[in-house]
Amino acid sequence: MSVAGVIVDDRGRALLIQRRDNGQWEPPGGVLEPGETIPEALQREVLEETGIKIALPATLTGIYKNMTGLIVSMVFRCEALDGTPTTGEETRALRWATREEVTELADEAYAIRVLDALDATSPPAVRAHDGVKLV
Repeated sequence: MSVAGVIVDDRGRALLIQRRDNGQWEPPGGVLEPGETIPEALQREVLEETGIKIALPATLTGIYKNMTGLIVSMVFRCEALDGTPTTGEETRALRWATREEVTELADEAYAIRVLDALDATSPPAVRAHDGVKLV
């Protein structure tokens, strides 16, 4: 189980991270640790990867299953409370991206998570992918 947070600024852009391990652009997030609640994991992962503390509760905008990696990820639209975007151990770069830039930078399986969060439709999206493309 993993979580990801899409921080949206007042211009409607989403904060993306470029991962150090694979160079991919995606929303900040990661796997829950034992004994950690979903909101705790979301807040921890976003802070670790961006330097930004988010407000809780955050809005669930989608649930995504990697059909090959067997990982389920919950994605939330987040509001920044405090901090300045900074890189860290897991983050090579950060970028505020428009909808168009998100689709250019990120693989389809990750871009759709950000687009769903920007749209923030109700009920949340439920999608499947193979790690790169939607299925």
